[in-house]
Amino acid sequence: MSTYLPTLKQLQYLVALHEHGHFGRAAEASFVSQSTLSAGIRELESLLGVTLVERSRRVVRFTALGNQVVEKAHRILREAEELADLVQAAGKPLAGQLRMSVIPTIAPFLLPRFLPRLRRERPDLQLLLREETSQDAVESLQHGRVDCVLLALPFATGEIEQAHIADDELYVAFPKGDPRDPPDVIPPSMIDEGRLLLLEDGHCLKDHALAACNRPELRASATMIGTSLHTLVQMVDNDLGLTMLPKMAIDAGILNGTEVVARPVKSKNATREIALIWRRNSPRRDDFELLAQELREG
Repeated sequence: MSTYLPTLKQLQYLVALHEHGHFGRAAEASFVSQSTLSAGIRELESLLGVTLVERSRRVVRFTALGNQVVEKAHRILREAEELADLVQAAGKPLAGQLRMSVIPTIAPFLLPRFLPRLRRERPDLQLLLREETSQDAVESLQHGRVDCVLLALPFATGEIEQAHIADDELYVAFPKGDPRDPPDVIPPSMIDEGRLLLLEDGHCLKDHALAACNRPELRASATMIGTSLHTLVQMVDNDLGLTMLPKMAIDAGILNGTEVVARPVKSKNATREIALIWRRNSPRRDDFELLAQELREG
């Protein structure tokens, strides 16, 4: 075996540079100086005897071989993290550091009532949270940047394991004084495709809303503009259109202070599944099952 092997730190620097495409941002994400990160990558290239990154004043471009090394580095780093998880899992259950991504259409509505109790009952758990769109969160999971993700299904996740948390109904939110006088339950045919406001691409709620309507023409006509549910509610309250909201957000008071009216959708697809997902065969599966139980009780 060769005495000269890449270090995990060098591989972490390379992966960070590939993810951010900029030495400064990669260094900031790695909590080191730019010179330290740059030197680490140069040492890696010298060790391997190849050029992985083409540098210029304005652009960072990975060579074909560099991209292949990054893919391999992701797998190596994930294996190293799972080794640490294996040791940690042998100790006290649901203790130590656990990194979880939560999507924006869940985080502000579920976490405030869940986290205080978790801190009281699991004082040895250090839960590190990051809020990401569904697309970014799944990518973070697959690349080992987080250990688990709290999101809404269905969504393309790749090979994962999951634990069911809850079912969450979808509602249509109308502006005050809508001339159609919304009935108690809204049929999809009543949704005006020219006024439907949805979250931008990358948010799974957009796809769940369109699936609930079961009208293909809405995908082409709906306005993908919102960066958050709170933004969409304000737009509806100002009579700029209508939108779809999860019951979780309504129960948490997202409509407080507005005159927006919300009614459930009459559709077999008008429910999203809240779930906790993690990488298949993770040694911390028991921890994730315990965390899912805590979430269900929250």
